[in-house]
Parts: sequence; C-alpha cells; structure tokens
Amino acid sequence: MSEVKLAAETRTEFGKGAARRIRRENKVPGVVYGHGGDPVHITLPGHELQLALRTPNVLLSLNVDGKTQLAIPKAVQRDAIKGFLEHVDLLLVKTGEKVTVELPIVTEGELAAGGNLLEHVLNTLAVETEATHIPESVTVSIAGLDAGASIHAKDIALPSGTTLAIDGDAVVLQVLSAQAEEAPAASDEESAEA
Repeated sequence: MSEVKLAAETRTEFGKGAARRIRRENKVPGVVYGHGGDPVHITLPGHELQLALRTPNVLLSLNVDGKTQLAIPKAVQRDAIKGFLEHVDLLLVKTGEKVTVELPIVTEGELAAGGNLLEHVLNTLAVETEATHIPESVTVSIAGLDAGASIHAKDIALPSGTTLAIDGDAVVLQVLSAQAEEAPAASDEESAEA
C-alpha cells in the first residue's frame, strides 16, 4: 500500500462562499476527524489530492501545522458534471489500528463454455484490516464456473490480517445462464397467407 504525503492548511472560513474561494485557488476544503478529538477543518492541494484518490483506500500522511498525521478517505464529494473534487472527509488512523474499508473485487479466469453471464452482485467487499496495510483489491477466480454457480463472501481468500466485515453468506458473484432469443411469432396475416 502506498502512502501519499500532502501538506494541509487549517482553515477558519466556512460556508459556500469560502469553499468556492478555496476551489478557485485549485484547493479542496476538507475535514479531519477521529480518535475522539475535535474535527479539524483543512484545505488540501487539489491536483495532488486528485492523483492520490485514484488509488482506492489510499493512506494519506498529512502535515497539518507542522504535525504529521495518518488518515484515510472516508467520504469524497465530486461535482456531478465536471468531476472535480468539492470536499473530502478524512479519518485519522494509527499504525496497528483496525479500520473497515471497501475493497474492489477483481475477477480472473474464464467462465465455462456456453455464453453464460457473470453478475457482480457486489462491486466491493467490506473488510476489516490494519490501517497501514490495506490491500488494494481482492481477487476472485471464476475459472470454469457454470450457470447457477455463485461465490459467497466467505468463499473469497482474503490477505493475512484481513477479516470480513459483512455476512459470510452474502452473494458476491453469480453466474447466469445466457437466454436464447425467441423467434418472432408469425402474425395472423402471415399465417392466413400460408
């Protein structure tokens, strides 16, 4: 897991107007909370944060007023049309602390012949893991699965030190049989002519 260092500034202005001014300077308003302390309102560099958030569950090393703290993204708000970052909530973590995160599910292999379809019931898997050793994803083999087969959360091999944070019987992936198209029924006029 990669650790990204960002310089953050505390902010004292709040509200819509202040947030717009911050975004015009290519910065992102945010809040850091956790460990029972008061939330700290910060401003982060926009481009560096955008690059860091490309990695799911990235570990951020924040330098806030000369003090370094580790945090993970908890909520990210983006503009619905343009996609730029509007606000970010960060959760403080410590080395050795367990956190609950969503890991992307990656499939490998090919389904059994027959044109079957793979349905992702869940796109991410909720797990509990150490904050400084969060896996990037979980890999699931679908090789040779036939129609009607399903993979439950408890069937997925997790990295060491990682446990499920959801019910083990939850269906993650399932294989659906491909449905053949029916020939269009002959109309009454065509059957009368025949």
